[in-house]
Amino acid sequence: MVKRSCPSCGPEPGGEEKKGRGNPISVQLFPPELVEHIISFLPVRDVVALGQTCHYFHEVCDAEGVWRRICRKLSPRLREQGSGVRPWKRAAILNYTKGLYFQAFGGRRRCLSKSVAPQLAHGYRRFLPTKDHIFILDYSGTLFFLKNALVSSTLGQIQWKRACRYVVLCRGAKDFASDPRCDTVYRKYLYVLATREQLEVVGTTGSRVCDCVEVYLQSSGQRVFKMTFHHSMSFKQIVLVGQETQRALLLLTEEGKIYSLVVNETQLDQPRSYTVQLALRKVSRCLPHLRVACMASNQSSTLYITTFDPLDQQMPLALSLPAKILFCALGYNHLGLVDEFGRIFMQGNNRYGQLGTGDKMDRGEPTQVHYLQHPIALWCGLNHSLVLSQGLDFSKELLGCGCGAGGRLPGWPKGSASFVKLHVKVPLCACSLCSTRECLYMLSSHDIEHHPAYRDLPASKVVGTPEPNPGSGVLQDPGGTAWACKEYLSQIHSCPTLQDRMEKMKEIVGWMPLLAAQKDFFWEALDMLQKAAGGVGQGPPTPES
Repeated sequence: MVKRSCPSCGPEPGGEEKKGRGNPISVQLFPPELVEHIISFLPVRDVVALGQTCHYFHEVCDAEGVWRRICRKLSPRLREQGSGVRPWKRAAILNYTKGLYFQAFGGRRRCLSKSVAPQLAHGYRRFLPTKDHIFILDYSGTLFFLKNALVSSTLGQIQWKRACRYVVLCRGAKDFASDPRCDTVYRKYLYVLATREQLEVVGTTGSRVCDCVEVYLQSSGQRVFKMTFHHSMSFKQIVLVGQETQRALLLLTEEGKIYSLVVNETQLDQPRSYTVQLALRKVSRCLPHLRVACMASNQSSTLYITTFDPLDQQMPLALSLPAKILFCALGYNHLGLVDEFGRIFMQGNNRYGQLGTGDKMDRGEPTQVHYLQHPIALWCGLNHSLVLSQGLDFSKELLGCGCGAGGRLPGWPKGSASFVKLHVKVPLCACSLCSTRECLYMLSSHDIEHHPAYRDLPASKVVGTPEPNPGSGVLQDPGGTAWACKEYLSQIHSCPTLQDRMEKMKEIVGWMPLLAAQKDFFWEALDMLQKAAGGVGQGPPTPES
């Protein structure tokens, strides 16, 4: 019999020995290596739970020796633990939480499915669905090619399944991109930014590491084109913009400069070699002091997140923003921004309500969506937007707004002009998402060393924060929560029918800063009332109605 005895926890209640059981032995008497070895056989979820019981088990379960053994069981072929402050724990959790989930919009089965998991993958960093298949990049720079195929089911039937086969497309990849349009039909080629060793001079044995761009056919994974850059140039991101005949490749260097080159995709499958010119982009040429952090693009536009002086008047087309931007999303004709305080700003076309502002008025300036904050991921598509958020109870939920045609907003076929909760079961460790015409994808991977470091918004800038009256010292709420509630009641009162008022109330519940469980309760209750109200009027009125 082994008894857990921790000095910080004190003696165990009921310490009197029971007859026939002998004397208990403290677990602290065992060598630490033995305890770590025993704990490493537990599932990852149980290791984390055990580490929360007391100070002793917290130190034991957090030891790198435990996570090294767990990591080698999860990924036997992983030879190196990777980088970071806690390399083995990071590697183990990356491989434990990795997964790609998808939900088809059409067909009978509208449930969340999971793709095949490549055993060689070291976590999932990002993914991209193309016309026929899916590509996934892991944290070790390996790019995987997940194929759709016909497979035999348990009943002997032949079924078409998504992402059920995988092969390694290439190694040493840094980033990859394809046609920026939302429709995957146009994604014929895959552009991969990779690192390769090149011979210095013919006849010598020396080599240098150079960056290159390799172009693959998305249908077969065959490489059709390759361009190599000088060893002095190092890039970290690639995006595409423009039409097939004038496809512009934008390459972001480690120093924050942007270079571009133009290729003709219609000639890539022809077996010939030619020279392309790499030129410094205008934004980096005219403003050499400007440092670009990351890029996003669509068919005709490019969005840069930069670090610059807010008093600099030479910034071209600078968006008026009150704080630093952490990440962004660019759709067909609208965009979304998330700042350092976790606030969401939307701008652009709002014909279908894809900005989530509650109306269908276009916005020429970034407009804050007040009822959403601290998102995990943001995605903008053709005419709808998606937000992956996390509640105070750490539960994940997927919100969407805009056009709901084709099932792209599950549970809201008519769409919505404000962000509403979609009928999708979100994985616990979901970190990014993407939507196509046929399917909704969510990538699951938890990196313990990477998370949005949102700052606390100053109290003076919080909408709805009570402010003291200079004369009486009484807290007031000018233009805040009270005004918002009156505006909600006004919107409900303006709806002509009871059903319209119910729908508007559902939208308002989505706007309000409630817990996920509270929102679910109100939505379920409103559904029940709506169904009951829909049955009223078919027969003679009853006293209850």
